[in-house]
Amino acid sequence: MRFKDQLHREIEVFQEPVRIVSLVPSQTELLVDLGLSNRIVGVTKFCVHPEGFKTTKTIVGGTKQVHFDTIKLLRPDLIICNKEENTKEMVVTLENIAPVWVSDIYTIEDTLKMIRQFGELFSVKEKAEELIRKIETELVNFQKYIHLRPIKKVAYVIWKNPYMVAGANTFIDHLLKLNNFENVFSKKPSRYPEVLEEDLKVADILLLATEPFPFKNKDVLELKNTLTKEVRLVDGEYFSWYGSRLVNALSYFKTLHYLLLLICIL
Repeated sequence: MRFKDQLHREIEVFQEPVRIVSLVPSQTELLVDLGLSNRIVGVTKFCVHPEGFKTTKTIVGGTKQVHFDTIKLLRPDLIICNKEENTKEMVVTLENIAPVWVSDIYTIEDTLKMIRQFGELFSVKEKAEELIRKIETELVNFQKYIHLRPIKKVAYVIWKNPYMVAGANTFIDHLLKLNNFENVFSKKPSRYPEVLEEDLKVADILLLATEPFPFKNKDVLELKNTLTKEVRLVDGEYFSWYGSRLVNALSYFKTLHYLLLLICIL
């Protein structure tokens, strides 16, 4: 069987994959939600959803560095990667072990295409289409909710020492736009530029993500006191994990806007 991944690379598998190694946390969660948990034999240490799932599988490393010998011993039929999460060099090496399917996600539309492709690749089309319908329904409801909300200038901060933010051409930036948030760093040439603390003053609201850097409430208070800006701790998984997490992410965004509105009123 021949399939194309999201980099338009042709992938050949000789049978329907029943032994999968997933090197992308959000895609591991998606595979489980498509009913494929029994087929997953290897995951990364960052595959934390569903809770406790990774303890039942072989940990093969992280997203940037993996133990190739461990993966080889698992005898996978297919290895799942992502262009941003995993390196090109890693993919090239993994192709000597098994076929490698690579996703490339920038938008919700890209996510829906991936879900549909997984439905075909793993013969779970019905479950894939059901999940797509759920996401599309939640998306329409959220768009109705958000369309009259005022646009706010935001900085989405992903790292500290140095500060790094999400820039343009990222899935995070796509979701910020969906939320009527204007990304003040979308004109930067880098997708994840380094910025100075002083640079953050241009935003109306600072969003500190809980991942990849684990920002805490103490960081919120610190920046509030230093910059006298509205600073909000946000769930980084809902802004950066694509796949089945989008169903709950859209509900989370409504809650976030409600809390921001309360702050304005108070």
